[in-house]
Amino acid sequence: MKLCISDIIKIIPARVTGDPGFEIRGVSSFDDAGPQDLTFACDPLYLARIDQTLAGAVIVPDSFFPDSGILPCILLKTENPKLSFFKVVELFYPEKSLVPQIHSSAIIGNNSTPGQGTRIEANVVVGDNVKIGNYVHIMSNVTIADGCTLGDHTVIKPNVTLMEGSVLGHHGIIHPGSVIGSDGFGFAQNAGTHEKLIHTGHVSMGNHVEIGACNTIDRGTLGVTRLGNGVKTDNLVHIAHNVKIGDNTLVVAQVGIAGSTCVGKNVIIAGKAGISGHLTIGDSVIVGPYAGVSKDVPANQIVSGIPHMAHKTWLKVSTIIPRLPEIRKKLFSFEKRLKTLENKSEQE
Repeated sequence: MKLCISDIIKIIPARVTGDPGFEIRGVSSFDDAGPQDLTFACDPLYLARIDQTLAGAVIVPDSFFPDSGILPCILLKTENPKLSFFKVVELFYPEKSLVPQIHSSAIIGNNSTPGQGTRIEANVVVGDNVKIGNYVHIMSNVTIADGCTLGDHTVIKPNVTLMEGSVLGHHGIIHPGSVIGSDGFGFAQNAGTHEKLIHTGHVSMGNHVEIGACNTIDRGTLGVTRLGNGVKTDNLVHIAHNVKIGDNTLVVAQVGIAGSTCVGKNVIIAGKAGISGHLTIGDSVIVGPYAGVSKDVPANQIVSGIPHMAHKTWLKVSTIIPRLPEIRKKLFSFEKRLKTLENKSEQE
């Protein structure tokens, strides 16, 4: 495929610095791009070395000007370079059309009727009383238990399991290997043993939810584990029973959220953070990577560290921690000198 710069700026709003007739033949990352590729740069680290890219054209922020004043390549200036770039990527890598089909090896339970335009691939098992919307794509080796609901335009990728009663909204994506609606970690002690508690709840997701690969999202013990509209999770995320997550929240890789915690809207939980159970995380909170959240966090806060604290405080603490052995040594030295002075004073 080939596109002139003049064609690209008809698709994305951009101001061109350079030859609008230049021909783009591909899209690539900043470091891998070739002379006829388009790439983007919005991070200061990349913008600072824009003269090092071999790309023929780069999408950059509106405010960017090369330090040298010399243009290393054609620049397309936009308000949101990353989003603009991936709109162009869609032209070079268009999504495949969904061809309706139910594979002969698929097993469809009683009272479960796929919607219009749906594709069900090999070795899929669909239980009884499952509601499947229109233009749904269920890939190979997926198991959908009784009573589940899949909204229109849902994509379920290979080896996903949806347990009983799980509800997925419209335009959802579940990546390979995820388990939605498994039992939570619920046990009661009895005479030195751990008795399993029956889980009768389910998982409910809103529209435009995307779940990464190998997530485990537990059903409610008695009620609902709920993910709002636009929630996105990375790979290897665990969401425990009865957790509630508000609209447009991002949960990055290896995060664990313990049972019955309520997470607000527009929250960002960075990688490997852990959140204890029965907490409330307010709207627009940012939880830093590796943080351990053990108490409620009010809205609009940025927290980091273990135990969590204000991010600015954590930045100071994190610079002190490596110096603790040295500080400890000095403290012992001061204590020794003080004791010597006290003994000397008593003798006088």
